[in-house]
Amino acid sequence: MNILVVLIPVSLFLGGVGLAAFLWSLRHDQYEDLEGDAWRILSEDDDTPHKP
Repeated sequence: MNILVVLIPVSLFLGGVGLAAFLWSLRHDQYEDLEGDAWRILSEDDDTPHKP
């Protein structure tokens, strides 16, 4: 039962860190162009030469 005294604050802290990271990603426009990234993967217009 004494372990709950440690685990509850640790879990709340980690949840807060996750929430802060999510809010940071929203503020820095990480979710702006989701479709563009998907189509960019399928595009064959890369300038890198193919190695044999």
